[in-house]
Amino acid sequence: MAFEDTLATWLVEQRWFAGKGREPRDLAIVADTPVTRGDPELRHLIVTVSHGTTVDYYQVPVGLRRRLPTRLKHARIGPSGDGRQAYDALHDAELTRPLIEGIASDATIGSLRLRKVEGADFGTDASSLVISKEQSNTSLVYGEESILKVFRRIAPGPSPDLEVTTALARAGSEHVAEPLGWIETRLEGVTTSLAILSRYLRLATDGWSMAATSVRDLYAPPETGAADAGGDFAGEARRLGQATAEVHAVMADAFGTDVADADVVTELTERMFRKLDLAAAAVPELGKYADMIGDSYSQLAKLKKPFPVQRVHGDYHLGQVLRTPEAGWVVLDFEGEPAAPLAERRARSSPLRDVAGMLRSFDYAARHQLVGRPDADEQAATAHDWVRRNSRAFRAGYAEAGGLGPDENAVLLRALQLDKAVYEVLYEARHRPSWLPIPLDSLAEF
Repeated sequence: MAFEDTLATWLVEQRWFAGKGREPRDLAIVADTPVTRGDPELRHLIVTVSHGTTVDYYQVPVGLRRRLPTRLKHARIGPSGDGRQAYDALHDAELTRPLIEGIASDATIGSLRLRKVEGADFGTDASSLVISKEQSNTSLVYGEESILKVFRRIAPGPSPDLEVTTALARAGSEHVAEPLGWIETRLEGVTTSLAILSRYLRLATDGWSMAATSVRDLYAPPETGAADAGGDFAGEARRLGQATAEVHAVMADAFGTDVADADVVTELTERMFRKLDLAAAAVPELGKYADMIGDSYSQLAKLKKPFPVQRVHGDYHLGQVLRTPEAGWVVLDFEGEPAAPLAERRARSSPLRDVAGMLRSFDYAARHQLVGRPDADEQAATAHDWVRRNSRAFRAGYAEAGGLGPDENAVLLRALQLDKAVYEVLYEARHRPSWLPIPLDSLAEF
């Protein structure tokens, strides 16, 4: 078996492979850069995978060893064809050290350019450890100081995460992790981001975990309201709204703003209707809400007053924010929706798109713990109370800090929330059917 066939078999089993449910064809290695020689050896591969008329790029750092130690067998790809075993090199601390050393020294290795942010200070001696929870990328923590996010599926062009995080850091924002460096190459004639090194916030807690704890406290005792639960989240939700508005303000200054006129609104609502039709055809349970959703989209289409648009996060939810002891809320991963084209992820949109995403995340935080519970129906009102309380606090904090008023733009915000819920219905039906009731039940309460 050729190594390309071995690589294709391994690739489709990875969580970050974007072609789930589609048979990959014509996998080709389009770049092969030796980073280190010897045993073990590190080679940086960029491969293309065809799916019908589309072609995706992936980067695969490959380790090669004569004998694969037990600690690396979970990362095995297969025989390399020359008597060695190939494996995912990001799981080998011996082979990831040259990456952080290369960033620190502004190294150029073949087609790879490893660069340090001017003035950044970080060590290179610590061993790396893969964070396992990610689905779209692979992140390595070096000791307790820095974290390297390696993009798996790559698109020709600059990373929105690197662009936005750098701009926010330069403006002095405390709501982002300090960028330290990056890795890039040339793809289709343009500079393309491969990885970002940032300050690791070791004492931080992610928003999803904090919200989940609050909900568990709420569900544990009988007849407890969200305001009385031991882990009430409303204060944090308000501060998160304020931080979100502050981040949006800096992004607007850094990247400029525009207004969405009638033509833009028409295009937006037409796109929403197309997504609704697609989702309703794939998930019949959505049909009974289609008229309600369509009415909301129609109300948006009738808006006469233009609304501001700017660069936004684009995939904003509780898993994308960290609560730190020093800086409060910190926002992560400005890549946008992973499945969207790069141009769309860098395009301007209403900042209320991020607000809508976070409000939907509150709903998920409350409802996901009811999946499979025998008392789910009895707890539904409690979940709704928690969502309403924290959504109200987040919207208030956002408006207080100068964000576009959610209440004054209720038609736009409602349409954006429903559009997100429609996306969730299709996603859950395809990837996580047991969670499909979460967005469907929320639609019943709109």
